[in-house]
Amino acid sequence: MCAIPLGVVSGRPRWRFGHQGKVDDAVQAYIDAITSEHRPLFDRIHGLIMEVKPEAEVVISCQMPTYKVGRCRFYLAVWKHGVSFYGWGDGRDGGFAARHPDLTSSKGTIKLRPLDAAAITDDEIRALARAALTE
Repeated sequence: MCAIPLGVVSGRPRWRFGHQGKVDDAVQAYIDAITSEHRPLFDRIHGLIMEVKPEAEVVISCQMPTYKVGRCRFYLAVWKHGVSFYGWGDGRDGGFAARHPDLTSSKGTIKLRPLDAAAITDDEIRALARAALTE
């Protein structure tokens, strides 16, 4: 089950995550604060993560949305130029960093600008999320 809209607040959808049937207030506040410039990219990435890991619990950790499956964590944050991914173990990125070394800013960090994201397929993001959130 992907995130599904619960209604619209300030022109933006409110989301329900995973199987909880409710929105964590801290996660919703983070999402509501995302600028319209970066919201489509965030929503795309979030939807793809939830598509491959519908059982993921989404919480705020380290001041960013964090997808939790068992002991695995995958962080998705917005920064001034796009979104960033953090938190997978060595070799648990589905080969994403090797295919896109120019997007890797440090070990375990990928920075994705909207222009860069246009060249990244949904399947690549699904593979990254699947690998990061599988024990």
